Amino acid sequence: MTDTVFEMLPGFDAQGFRLRAQRHDPEHAFGPEPAHLGHGDHVLNPDLVSGLADAKLREAAVLVPVTDDGPDAHVILTRRATAMRKHSGQVAFPGGSVDPEDDSEETAAMREAEEEIGLDRRFVEPVGRLPVYMTSTGFRITPILAVVKPGYNLIANPDEVDEVFATPLSFLMNPANHRRESRVWEGIERHYYVMPYGEHHIWGVTAGIIRTMYERLYA
Repeated sequence: MTDTVFEMLPGFDAQGFRLRAQRHDPEHAFGPEPAHLGHGDHVLNPDLVSGLADAKLREAAVLVPVTDDGPDAHVILTRRATAMRKHSGQVAFPGGSVDPEDDSEETAAMREAEEEIGLDRRFVEPVGRLPVYMTSTGFRITPILAVVKPGYNLIANPDEVDEVFATPLSFLMNPANHRRESRVWEGIERHYYVMPYGEHHIWGVTAGIIRTMYERLYA
């Protein structure tokens, strides 16, 4: 789709998001990275490319739930339980591994959202996908873009989620709110995006997926 056509689409309400998602081609390569790697941690850390290309990554899916609640839609996010073994306390989209009984990544993402935050899939309308997001922690994540229709209720599963919160889509799609930071991990400097929102520290893979959504749908 041309930039001119994108500019004619509605902005930060659910319908604008739906139209942008439905007109997006997730198979279109973005930037200079190898197309088969999609997007991921390697975009800001090119030294990871060879390792990701050779790794056997686990298939996972996350739901990117955008609420249909007026002119400024919101994105539902979670803060993972501090008692969890991996990524405890981090901000994340609802999601997890794709199980053998899941007939699609959409099914996996909606199932995980039901298990983690009680989001009934009857209120969830999948409207598109982003390119797969490859992580240095061993996952190949398919982000499922979805509109959440009014009438839903959320109940956090305390075994997996400490908090559920919503962030304005307009905030997340504003590049002025995207910061690049780095830290040394296992002796190597790693770069990543950070999007602080109030008391919430959105960073890492979650921020990377949000950045991909901005670049593909709103930039």
